[in-house]
Amino acid sequence: FGSQVSVTLSIGEHETRTEVGVVPRYALGTWFKRQEQTGDMDSFEFVSAGKIIFGVGSSGRLGELVRKLNASKVLVVTGKGGWERFRGTFDALREHELELATFSVSREPTLEDVRDGAKHASGCDVVIGIGGGSAVDAAKAIAAVATNGGEPLEFCEVIGKGRPLENRPLPVIAMPTTAGTGSEVTKNAVVKSVQDERKVSIRSDDMIPTFAVVDPSLHVSTPRSVTAAAGMDALTQCIEPYISKKANAMVDVLSIKGIRLAAKSLRNAYRCPENVEARKDMAMAALLGGLSLANAKLGAVHGFAGVLGGMTDASHGAICAALLVPTFELNAQRVKQSWPEHYYRFEEVAAALTGNTTASVSEGIAWLKQLTSDLEISSLQKMGISEDRFDEIAEQSRKSSSMGGNPLELTNEELIIILSKAY
Repeated sequence: FGSQVSVTLSIGEHETRTEVGVVPRYALGTWFKRQEQTGDMDSFEFVSAGKIIFGVGSSGRLGELVRKLNASKVLVVTGKGGWERFRGTFDALREHELELATFSVSREPTLEDVRDGAKHASGCDVVIGIGGGSAVDAAKAIAAVATNGGEPLEFCEVIGKGRPLENRPLPVIAMPTTAGTGSEVTKNAVVKSVQDERKVSIRSDDMIPTFAVVDPSLHVSTPRSVTAAAGMDALTQCIEPYISKKANAMVDVLSIKGIRLAAKSLRNAYRCPENVEARKDMAMAALLGGLSLANAKLGAVHGFAGVLGGMTDASHGAICAALLVPTFELNAQRVKQSWPEHYYRFEEVAAALTGNTTASVSEGIAWLKQLTSDLEISSLQKMGISEDRFDEIAEQSRKSSSMGGNPLELTNEELIIILSKAY
């Protein structure tokens, strides 16, 4: 009646197998036919971390991995309270006779944080990022600036010169403690310019971590509000690459699996924080989202997020969560009208969300609206965004690099409609 579909990725020494599930033979044939018709089987490149280590307890291998890099001194970058929270991990590193330098970020990293962190990295052989996406992004940016010198702003997209890295960054080991950004396997680091009120990326293939260590047991202490916001970010980062105009066959398999996992387990992780199975699903969803966005780009939700993130202290995940439903809805309407051949992707997202293979896009949107309500997601208004700035936000968001992955180019008027619905 069907075929068990799986994909095995070999990345360096690492091999990972992801089960997509039983797919009816007629559906599998339709999928490949669609890939051929839409050009999604065209050539593409795929990048990822040098090695991915996933599983409960995998954080115990940190010392071993550092030793594989022949390091004697490491910089450990954590979030607020990270030093106390992961003291056992740091003590284990010392048992490997490693000298530790530490640096903390109390929020999403700023240009000043990256500049200061690069100074702390002096004499270090490896940078370890332990914490949420902010800590991992900070570690990646610090590792890049530490070996290239100059001001962090020079390397930034949009507001900086986008200066290419001339030297390879210090090796990075990324150990996420939230299931959200997928930064452990991406080639960019998001930093905030307080002066410009913008969040932008420093980007290079060389910034992909050497090791990504994903231990779902580290996620059980994540506060419920962070679980909700980060989880919605992970879901968004699976949906946007799947509907992106830059989607490809490899990313399709990973992102649709991530959507299914998040749809299955995000509510459970939110309601029962100590549910390790739900945490495992969400950690995998975030990982698959990171792999997907690194290889197919994102879309309007993240195009907005860089701009809005510079205007408010609300987290990146919370902003994405508020924008996901109205952005998906408007994109679906536009694609149905202007690019009907691409509309099946919205239908397949709806099917993955609802678990119903015949679900309509409107049913998928209703499902997302209910999820947003269940997770108690705040509006843009409650995040302190002023309606008077919508014109400015729309204009700046259109210039964001993530907008390049949106299925269709949206007008300022359409972007303002999305903002109004998220308000």
